[in-house]
Amino acid sequence: MSKERANSLYPASMLTRRSKVGIVGAGFVGTALAYACQIKGAAREIALFDINKAKVEAEALDLAHGIQFTPAASISGSDDVEVLRDADVIVITAGPQQKPGQSRLDMVQAMTNIMHSILPKVLNVAPDAIYILVSNPVDIATYMALKMSGLPSHQVFGSGTVLDTSRMRYLISQETGVAVQNVHAYIAGEHGDSEVPLWSSAEIGNVPLSRWGATVNGGIFDDKLKQRISKDVVESAYRIIDGKGVTNFAIGLSVTNIISAVMRDEDRVLTVSSLLDNWNGISGVCMAAPTLVGRSGVGRVLDPPITLDERDALTRSAEKLAEVAKTVGL
Repeated sequence: MSKERANSLYPASMLTRRSKVGIVGAGFVGTALAYACQIKGAAREIALFDINKAKVEAEALDLAHGIQFTPAASISGSDDVEVLRDADVIVITAGPQQKPGQSRLDMVQAMTNIMHSILPKVLNVAPDAIYILVSNPVDIATYMALKMSGLPSHQVFGSGTVLDTSRMRYLISQETGVAVQNVHAYIAGEHGDSEVPLWSSAEIGNVPLSRWGATVNGGIFDDKLKQRISKDVVESAYRIIDGKGVTNFAIGLSVTNIISAVMRDEDRVLTVSSLLDNWNGISGVCMAAPTLVGRSGVGRVLDPPITLDERDALTRSAEKLAEVAKTVGL
């Protein structure tokens, strides 16, 4: 019996098709992600790795106690990186915790130190995994991981603006009274203050948002409302951090959605952060764009129709990320 299986708190059947998600970091985000993966059945095996032995073992044990009620079959937690061996997907959530008033880009140097410490160890036990970066600043962290790992660009990507896109769709749903599942709109660019809502391609069903008309409050879905929604999306994380100190539940669910797209080879369109190559004139930076995500990681980056103003804003976002990357020698 392998060391990994022996340490599992609830061993998976050898007859069941193996699928494994490894999560680096057992903090608020890592444990929320593990819980979301467990209850949604994103993988048969879930492994948590953290340098805090007591915490990671306790979190795994707590999750394992509820496993009979979920599709997952194995929960492991350890301060030994071996727990991640041969994972199909590795999600890196370890990183500095964003403080009230602090931007995501303010955390670059701390994230750099963490990546240098963690990534080589994880690559040693899971070189063939799809790597998903969640730690902030996620676009810079993704670029770091690509440079440090030497892995092909399709194999390493970040959670990007998948959560921001969800926040945008939620707010549009609230204004229109339409189920959020029928709102099709994207945010691209940096996961942060310079992100860009792609209003020109936003739709409800197949109706362009520009033609939607009245809101549930009797107003019009005009530029003023779009600006308010855009501002609310950017500021929502700061509001949550001010109130409870951390954002964790929604990011756990959104990353589970990404993991499912990989595990099930769905080729789902998600605004993940990947290395761009002449996307609307942008190259050499990692930032979010509507992208097909499947078993091989990131695939085709889509080109939705955008306005000149949106293109210019995306260029500014890319330039901002490139400038920050240079400060840490990337």
